Amino acid sequence: MKMLISSTLGVVSRLAPLHLIAFSLILLAACGGETVSDARQEQTQPQIYPDYLGVTIPANIAPLNFCMADEDALLIDAVITDSHGNELHSQGEETTGFDLGDWQALLSQNRGDSLSVTVSAKYGDGWHTYRPFPVYVSADSIDYGICYRLIAPGHEVWSKMGIYERDLSSFDERALIENTQFEGCVNCHSFNRGDPANMSLHIRGKHGATLLSKADGSITAYNTKTPQTLGLCVYPYWHPSGRYIAYSSNKTSQLFHSADRNRIEVFDEASDLQVYDVEKNELLLSPLLKQESVYETYPVFSADGRSIYFCAARAIPDTPQHLDSLHYNLCRIDFDPATGRFGNRIDTIVDAAAQHKSVSFPRPSYDGRFLCYTLSDYGQFSIWHHEAELWLLDLSTQKSRPMAEANSGDTESFHNWSTNSRWLVFSSRRDDGLYTRPYFCHVDAAGRVAKPFMLPQRSPRRFYRDRFLSFNVPDFITGPSQFDSRKASRAINADHREDFGVRQTP
Repeated sequence: MKMLISSTLGVVSRLAPLHLIAFSLILLAACGGETVSDARQEQTQPQIYPDYLGVTIPANIAPLNFCMADEDALLIDAVITDSHGNELHSQGEETTGFDLGDWQALLSQNRGDSLSVTVSAKYGDGWHTYRPFPVYVSADSIDYGICYRLIAPGHEVWSKMGIYERDLSSFDERALIENTQFEGCVNCHSFNRGDPANMSLHIRGKHGATLLSKADGSITAYNTKTPQTLGLCVYPYWHPSGRYIAYSSNKTSQLFHSADRNRIEVFDEASDLQVYDVEKNELLLSPLLKQESVYETYPVFSADGRSIYFCAARAIPDTPQHLDSLHYNLCRIDFDPATGRFGNRIDTIVDAAAQHKSVSFPRPSYDGRFLCYTLSDYGQFSIWHHEAELWLLDLSTQKSRPMAEANSGDTESFHNWSTNSRWLVFSSRRDDGLYTRPYFCHVDAAGRVAKPFMLPQRSPRRFYRDRFLSFNVPDFITGPSQFDSRKASRAINADHREDFGVRQTP
């Protein structure tokens, strides 16, 4: 690949203010590569992959390298300018490749401002220069990174999978744990408000267990099935204090069908909720959250820790034959963190069933202002529902609206908030309808949503085309994880499992 990248910025910016070095950048950009000459001036903006036109990004995000959307371009040339007269230039045969230091310096200088990107592409008939497009640099930073599971989009057969961590300010990715270290499946990872020191991780298969990794470095494997509960604890969500973890227990089945282009359905034939007291090693149970006539799932604590939001549906007989009649509402119950007691009533917050719709994956923002959820036609496992969309609930007004700015014509499903509650990471199949990719969108204090952008990669087309894996359950982390995979694999492969105690509460 032939590439010209202005690299002076990262060096000179340590010696002089950014606005004083623009002339050096322009000179450097003219010293190599192929000059864009006799270009046809197009009246349209470029079609690029990924689509970064008009997106809002944090100042600490990795470079937005991109290709032309078609694969006929011989060269792609990009010039980024700011209002101070600074310029960043990259040219490549397949993709742009902005220098990391230069990119970070330019974004840092332009927090709360915008950049202008001019793209030229060389085809068989010569150069074409397109109308510039803006990129908006938010004053709100994003967390250090995200953590996710990488898995092939299969249903019953899987081989290698793992939990991985990605530094959002660069392209660095590393494995926290992979199932090459044991025989089984890793899933249901969860952190306490992005704190990588506190993690719940579920293992399925021959060595099934729930791992708790704590700030003191300990990793314990638990047997979370008790005689008083339906099954193993899954779908974890931490209390803000770190003392409690809300879980559900689900009797889950799956089937294949072709309706609405869905390839698979995962559904519950029974499900209950419980809260784990980390300090006392007890599961806290409430009869209100363990009703045979109701399927309860996806519990999450409110920002203040005094409520639990969850999804609930009226149980229906012979579920597979009537799956399209299974509609989950968003509900809430009080929780007292001082005593571990639950409230004495359940409130319906979003009556989706009345609209013949279904709620899944509720996630409250950590500032207590909003709650984001997925709305689909039926059921609770919306990741294969192509009609699934993100909705935003304003907790101060109790009014919901679709996040039209972030939604697409394909599946939007799992999502999580950044710790400053200004960014949302969510899973979407909009790229090709098959693989789940992570996208990010900015949500301001008034609930205004910016156009989302896909997770940047060094060579995006090659990366996403050649990596036949879906990004599953993305969650923010505030720093590099110290998770000890060797210690974890020893705990998984050992025979011993700690048992949970159980305490019934009124």
